Amino acid sequence: EYWCQVDGVIDDVALAKLSSGVVIGEGDKAYTTRPGRARRVGDDEAKERVGERRQSGAKSIRGEAHGPTSWLSLEINEGKNRQVRRMTAAVGFPTLRLVRVRIGGVELDAALRDSGSVREIKEEEVWDM
Repeated sequence: EYWCQVDGVIDDVALAKLSSGVVIGEGDKAYTTRPGRARRVGDDEAKERVGERRQSGAKSIRGEAHGPTSWLSLEINEGKNRQVRRMTAAVGFPTLRLVRVRIGGVELDAALRDSGSVREIKEEEVWDM
C-alpha cells in the first residue's frame, strides 16, 4: 500500500479508474495495470500516518500558490517501474509525494519509513508478504 500526495483535489472518477486499472506507457510499451484499491485520505490522517518528514527550516514540497493537493491510499498487486506515479499521472493527478506504508500484511510504522531504517521481520510476517 502506498500513500500519495497528488497535485489537485482527486475526484471519485479518478479513484474509480485507479481501482479498476489504467493504461500506463505508450505505443508498444502500453500496459493496463491490474485492479487495486484507491481511496481518498484526509490531510490530518496523512500527517498522522505518514508523519512530517521535513526537518525544521526545510522548504515545503510546494507552495500554496500552486493550488490544492490531496492524499490517497493506493493498494496495488504488482510493482512495475514507477507504476504508482504513472498511474496517478494517467488519471490527471501527478504524484508529488509517495510513501510506502504497507507491504502485504506488514505495516511500516513511521520509524521504518525513514531512509535507511531497518528491523527484523517476524516469521509470521514473512507469510503475510
